[in-house]
Amino acid sequence: MTDQRPIIWSIAGSDSGGGAGIQADILTINAMGGHACTLITTLTAQNSVGVQSVVAVDAPMFQAQADALAADLPPAAIKIGLIAEPWQIRLLREWLRRWKTQWPDVPVVLDPVLVATSGDALSSAGTLQDLLRLLPEVDVLTPNLPELEALTASVVHSPKDAERAARSLLKTGCRAVLVKGGHGYTDDLKSPHSIDLLVSMDAVWRFTQPRIATKHTHGTGCTLSSAIATHLARGLSVPDACALASAFVQKGLQQAHATGAGAGTLERRQSTADWLQLARLPACDLPLTDHPAPEAFLPCTSTPHGIYPVVPDTQWLQRLLKAGAQVIQLRIKENDPERLLAEIRTAVQLGQQYGAQVFINDHWQLALELGAYGVHLGQEDLADADLAALRQAGVRLGVSTHGYAELLRAIALRPSYVALGHIFPTKTKQMPSQPQGLARLARYQALADEAGLPTVAIGGIKPHHLPNIRACGVRCVAVVTALTESDNPEQDLAEMNQALEAFND
Repeated sequence: MTDQRPIIWSIAGSDSGGGAGIQADILTINAMGGHACTLITTLTAQNSVGVQSVVAVDAPMFQAQADALAADLPPAAIKIGLIAEPWQIRLLREWLRRWKTQWPDVPVVLDPVLVATSGDALSSAGTLQDLLRLLPEVDVLTPNLPELEALTASVVHSPKDAERAARSLLKTGCRAVLVKGGHGYTDDLKSPHSIDLLVSMDAVWRFTQPRIATKHTHGTGCTLSSAIATHLARGLSVPDACALASAFVQKGLQQAHATGAGAGTLERRQSTADWLQLARLPACDLPLTDHPAPEAFLPCTSTPHGIYPVVPDTQWLQRLLKAGAQVIQLRIKENDPERLLAEIRTAVQLGQQYGAQVFINDHWQLALELGAYGVHLGQEDLADADLAALRQAGVRLGVSTHGYAELLRAIALRPSYVALGHIFPTKTKQMPSQPQGLARLARYQALADEAGLPTVAIGGIKPHHLPNIRACGVRCVAVVTALTESDNPEQDLAEMNQALEAFND
């Protein structure tokens, strides 16, 4: 049986020069492993130096394309590019409302194409205001800086300006805005980096890429938005989809080629191995090169390997330390400050007594105060923790990650290890993402290896999973209920360690 590719609809214009629009979308979606279906809004006569003519398809043909696709080829994601006429936007708004009822989980990515790379206008007067009315149906909006200024009637000189403008668009109902920084901010036009900002109601992500000196950038926005839509169709989160799409565009720009006398086009004939590399992926929340890089946290005394128990109290901690655990985490849910203080103090003492690497989950202030060996923090805790104080005190740091974007942010911090998960369904806590699975675990491990960071796999892992986990290149596996719900945790710890070690090189 052949693999079924996710179907991505591209609702956009046709570029007769082949560098942007529908033509770019098809190449990108296919390269990303999707199947591209097209609903053409506009025919353009253009080449690498300019646009000679723009003609919108008529309403009957516009409707017929939509009906044909909806009847037989339901989408896993929808990408919208050039919409030349206000009446098309009004129809799309009606259709999207109906489609979102019919297919409620289908994400919509809108690239608000207003002007071609050559500078020629592609949309008629009045399109802008109608475009704003479409935003409540949009999951990810991907404006460049001029488009952001046009959509918000604001002036954007810096990333802070871009964030404020993007937040104003969130008020329309759009779920996330990815501001593309390729044009360069006027406050920093000489920067060797391009900064894309992903802004949603609950987070701001900053993706930084080296700026590539090339005039061959035709279709960059089409490529990025189509790649994002395809990754969303495959079940990735919005930050992950944006990070991976950035890598694809970066590789495409590095191999861009001339197609005429003007702006050439990106290389889109790429395999996953071409772009899924640390050197292609954006830095996330990492200072630019004119700032000092953050100092690395101390490495673990011995690189984490074997079984890494995660336990709820110091009774369990002592029991498993006696059984031979070398690295272990105290994840305590305790509201009584005195009890919490006593538990963490005991955990520190037990770690010293058994010569083990004991990590304290979340409670970094007490861990710092009591001289803990290490702390383990979730992504939501990184902004509030005094990382500089922890680093200066020599406290080791473990960081949870749940996808590509969070892994990139963890790599930028250079912690003592990164936790990759959750790999399988877990009942120990409410998780912010879907289970990652083994295929993604292997890719995360490869990126962590490139960065030189030790890893720990976590989440729903049982003894029978260990051979497949080890085959992904992971040497350390965190377990919770596999031990805390065991009738004989000491024996199970020894057997799981033996099983994991049996696959070591």
